[in-house]
Amino acid sequence: MKTTFKIILFALGLFLVTGVFTARTARAGEAMASPQSDFQRLVAVLQYLQGDYPTAVASKDEGELKEQSSFIAEAVEIAHKAGAPAESYLARLESIAARIGKGEDATGVSRDCSALVEAIVAEKGLTRSPRETPDFERGRALFSSSGCTTCHGETGHADTEAAKKLDPPPANFFDPERMAQLTPFRAFNAVTYGLKGTAMVGFAQTLEERDRWALAFYVTSLRHATCAGEPPRAPLEQLANSTDAQLAAAYGDGAVACLRTKFAGLDDQQQLVFAQSEVERAAKLAAEGRWDEARQAVLDAYLKGVEPVEVLLRARDASLVTELEAAFLETRVSLEHHDTKAVEQSKRLVEILERARRSGASRSSAASVFWFSLLIIVREGFEATVIIAALLAVLKKLGQRAQARVVHAGWISAIAVGAVAFVFGQQLVTGENREKIEGIFALLAVGMLLHAALWLNARSTTRKMMGDLRQKMTSAAMKQSSVALFAISFSAMFRESFETAIFLQGLSIDAPRAVVWGTIVGVVVLLGLVFGVDRLGLRLPMQTLFRVSTIVLVVTAVVLLGKGIHALQEVGILPLRPVRFVRFELLGVFPDVLSLAPQVVLALAPLIWRFVKRAPTPASDRA
Repeated sequence: MKTTFKIILFALGLFLVTGVFTARTARAGEAMASPQSDFQRLVAVLQYLQGDYPTAVASKDEGELKEQSSFIAEAVEIAHKAGAPAESYLARLESIAARIGKGEDATGVSRDCSALVEAIVAEKGLTRSPRETPDFERGRALFSSSGCTTCHGETGHADTEAAKKLDPPPANFFDPERMAQLTPFRAFNAVTYGLKGTAMVGFAQTLEERDRWALAFYVTSLRHATCAGEPPRAPLEQLANSTDAQLAAAYGDGAVACLRTKFAGLDDQQQLVFAQSEVERAAKLAAEGRWDEARQAVLDAYLKGVEPVEVLLRARDASLVTELEAAFLETRVSLEHHDTKAVEQSKRLVEILERARRSGASRSSAASVFWFSLLIIVREGFEATVIIAALLAVLKKLGQRAQARVVHAGWISAIAVGAVAFVFGQQLVTGENREKIEGIFALLAVGMLLHAALWLNARSTTRKMMGDLRQKMTSAAMKQSSVALFAISFSAMFRESFETAIFLQGLSIDAPRAVVWGTIVGVVVLLGLVFGVDRLGLRLPMQTLFRVSTIVLVVTAVVLLGKGIHALQEVGILPLRPVRFVRFELLGVFPDVLSLAPQVVLALAPLIWRFVKRAPTPASDRA
């Protein structure tokens, strides 16, 4: 038995080592497409027209109307400069220009500018929110150090001596009429490109993107009192693109100050914005032939951007998540093989991420969140409960109540440790670290389960054991198995406990009450499963029970082997070797030869062992 166990482990290890040290082929790079700066600038000009043209028409001031005409002329010029990609926008721009030239249709022009902005952003995949949470303190410091106070004043009232000499005057961030139209995104564009015909210059070359966003959010917060409570959870993109009135309509008048001066943390859309930026960076690195850096950027995009919100995205649109995972897989494989296709695949991946981000604008229904929560509880707890229930059934049949307590101590300890890890080290059990923990514990559990399966198999074939097990098994022998029983129970439950908590926390963003009810029903289902396996085990004959339990342990080991290898592949510890095959995550089946091959070996090992064991001994050996 020990020899067979060593052979199985050696075979599995051989497959893993072979995959890790597989040679990689180097190939040439490909140039990355130019950035969409023209379209971003076009959006900035249209946003200015959207907000200021109605005011200019109402004032009937010839100077202001002339200024609006110069802005639409700039927009048309930008579109012509962009060439063929902007041709579809020219007719709409010229229609807007004709009305602005006559100083008429203020409402229609504002509406059409807004619609054109939405079309450009959607079709060109432009980002309208920061890639990370803006830092208000950073924005405050930049407001003073970048010269903003010279015109806008220390408080933002634009009451300085320099401001009095400027025509048009600089923005007063306490002016209700002006602030009614201002959003952080519009402020960001003004900080980036400046405003033609005014003293406002652009800072695109002197300030990093995150600093420009920090400034934009800071100036839109100036007129709001400091928030004493906690802000409601709102998508960062919504905050960046909403006026104060729109936020008040969505969350209430009393929430606006908190929403403008505090953040509840990154939301699912912002996580995907981060993923997009990392994939874009990977494409540039790949075009420069910096393959390892590009591969790491794609890994970061998935582990830090997508993986933390994957469960929420799957509840909203499972097919889109499947498409997203396939695109990540293709891109990573190409990068690992230094294939220039990775550049184009990265662009496609960015487009899918954009669709996923936009799909997040609609929340999941309470019903879908309930069923998904229930599914997560049952799915994540199934393997652990079956293993624990099988062990308990065997021990009860043997009359070893003390050992049953060891099993209970194992899974209870795992839940406690998982809860502590989740509460005090949430950052350590998410993304890359969580996948590593899952992979390592899954592979450790495989070894423990194989040990338990071989232990049960040996006893199921020992006649004396079957006849007088209770009388012949000494307490010393049982004490030696206590550690193994505890370890099996602990490892089976540990990897599921904090992972389940993280999944449910993500789902609670959309419907917290549905998560609670889904969890309760899921736990009831699992308890029913444990009770059923326990009752069934007590009714089965001893030998049948041992054999069924052995099969359960081996099958679970095969499942965990696939999941463990896949988790280590996701964090880049093991390479990807995809093949055409089905994907069934529940059973740990993934279309990759590095996980499938060891699973096949492990699944066939017991059959081969039984065949060898039953083979007749040659006459020469019996003599």
